[in-house]
Amino acid sequence: MLSIALAGKPNAGKSTFYQAATMAEVDVGNYPFTTIDANRGVTHVRTECPCLDREERCGDEHCHDGKRYVPVELLDVAGLVPGAHEGKGLGNQFLDELSNADVVLHVVDAAGATNAEGEPVEIGEHDPVDDLDFIEREMDLWLASIVERNWESVERASRSPDFDLDETLVDLLSGVGASELDVSRALREIDYPDDPIQWTDEDREALARDIRERTKPIVVVANKADIAPEENLRRLREAADTVIPATADGELALRKAAEAGVIEYDPGDADFEIVGDLSDQQQQGLEKIRDVMAEWGGTGIQDALDYAVYDLLEHITVYPVQNETHWTDGQGNVLPDAFLLPESSTPTDLAYAVHSDIGDGYLHAVDARKEMRISDETELEEGDVIKIVSTAN
Repeated sequence: MLSIALAGKPNAGKSTFYQAATMAEVDVGNYPFTTIDANRGVTHVRTECPCLDREERCGDEHCHDGKRYVPVELLDVAGLVPGAHEGKGLGNQFLDELSNADVVLHVVDAAGATNAEGEPVEIGEHDPVDDLDFIEREMDLWLASIVERNWESVERASRSPDFDLDETLVDLLSGVGASELDVSRALREIDYPDDPIQWTDEDREALARDIRERTKPIVVVANKADIAPEENLRRLREAADTVIPATADGELALRKAAEAGVIEYDPGDADFEIVGDLSDQQQQGLEKIRDVMAEWGGTGIQDALDYAVYDLLEHITVYPVQNETHWTDGQGNVLPDAFLLPESSTPTDLAYAVHSDIGDGYLHAVDARKEMRISDETELEEGDVIKIVSTAN
């Protein structure tokens, strides 16, 4: 399962984002380091279900009238402050928790209502643009410290006649999610001495920065955008490649109202419908959220999750079935499973994603939409429905 981590300074709204996205109970408070132990839960990315191309909806619990929700892991850890890589605040704990994350959502207090340490201040008093660089810098220095602590082993290995720098660095960096391809590409991008003994701190930092960019891509979530000065949002957009305005408080309110049965709302919808009795105060609160959604096309929470997986990580959703005519599994369930795979994945990749035994026994695949056999080298696309024929079936 893909893992999405929530990063940011204390009190930026990470735990509220987490609660809104998972509906799990967590501690949420207006003070630094409300979160001490990492929260791990399941949230979902949203896509169109292939059942929209059939006369009837599939009825799967993760399909809401053609809106398909695919599970991913969401990780919420302690807030990050300047100096975290040296252990300041709960920094080491935070950064170590990031090791297995595939992508990072940097939750920024766009309202500027918390200072660099995560302490509450007046709205607009702190410049949220200042929060952008230090998160990346702390992550880079954290990774550089890991490289530094283990560099002696690289130097020892370099004395061997069959020394291979790529292989040695893969062994060193695999724990933070770096692959052989990540390492080889990083070494092509940076300048470094041939002899590892001659590497400097700057060389190791350059390697760490490149590896972090490849293994921990970042999406900026401008949280509290509903109360943020417009100038803050404009400057954040100018300072970062991708900024998604969001209101975690608004999304949590909608999710709770939907759970209580007073509104009809699915995560990622651009609007909601009131179907139950509300007090005047509740009505006013929801209408304020509706105004925000009208401006952004939603609360931004689902948009951030979807962008991270489908755009930044470049994944697609593929649906394995056993019956290519009815799109069912062995029990007759229609489209029971959805797998997130990297773009350019093949039927063989899907087979291994389903189960290693299915992959080992792979024979061929069938495109269920066309009910025809496809090549083993076919690049799968978003929404494909595929039957895997395997000796393990």
